[in-house]
Amino acid sequence: MRSVAIPPPMYGVALELLERGQEKKLSDSLHKLSTEDPSLLLKFNAQVNETILRGMGELHLRLVLERMKEEAGVEVATHPPKIAYRETVTRPAEGHHRHKKQSGGAGQFGEVFLKIEPLPRGSGYEFSNKVVGGNIPGQFIPAVEKGVKQVLDEGAVAGYPLQDVRVIVYDGKYHAVDSKEIAFVAAGKRAFMDAISKAKPIVLEPLAKIEVTTPSGSVGDITGHLSGIRGRIAGSDSVSGNRVKISAQGATLRAGRLSNDLLSLSPAAKASLRWSSIITKPHPSRYRRSWKRPSGPPTTSKGQVFLSVSIHGGASSLW
Repeated sequence: MRSVAIPPPMYGVALELLERGQEKKLSDSLHKLSTEDPSLLLKFNAQVNETILRGMGELHLRLVLERMKEEAGVEVATHPPKIAYRETVTRPAEGHHRHKKQSGGAGQFGEVFLKIEPLPRGSGYEFSNKVVGGNIPGQFIPAVEKGVKQVLDEGAVAGYPLQDVRVIVYDGKYHAVDSKEIAFVAAGKRAFMDAISKAKPIVLEPLAKIEVTTPSGSVGDITGHLSGIRGRIAGSDSVSGNRVKISAQGATLRAGRLSNDLLSLSPAAKASLRWSSIITKPHPSRYRRSWKRPSGPPTTSKGQVFLSVSIHGGASSLW
């Protein structure tokens, strides 16, 4: 007997418990439901710290969650999954910062010179120490890297983690009395921010490879819709049954909603969708940035330090 091919689940929601202490009940119930229904996919996205439930559409997931509430007594709120935007740099640059603080007693002093280079997409982060002559004593190099890693975690453009960059510390200065770890953490952080401001930083957006198979009469509607949601058509091929397979790339956020979009296109309700192989590309938003080298105390927001960024065109352009 031939097995029935189950299309991959495309529509997803992030789940948030309404009552604390029900984490185990939620986990057990969702695993039970996904075992019974192979068209469900449960996944934890560690990048954004969310539990994602995917299914065949909005109605499908609504029925699943109502059943979970009735059978297990677990109720959740749902919202669209967060998008794992990232930041990176696009050209080499150098940065410098001298951290000097006197408050009547013991002072703080640390000075760092570094340069940064973009790495191929997906390479992560590299740090190397090229300081010679003891200009920064070896015991303070980990403090410099600690400051750099704070920027990697917090971002420098829009608050997203920064990736695919090589950091090379090549010079600096220290004071025999006033130099301490906290001073080199601050100097490393601000020197890195200084370099980023000169390295044409960009926001990376996760993209999905999309395949839509549709009756040939609906190709125009489908391609028009994909183009309207920032999809890039890669090509199309004729398949059996007077149908056409359209290949495209699109924003992950839009791809997750595309199954619902197709249902609203007539007669595109007969179309089938598949998306996979997430990659990252520069976000196409038109930014105009006003970079200002920090002078004085950094601007903070919940412990984060940002460069001054002006975005024209409205926040909606980010999505």
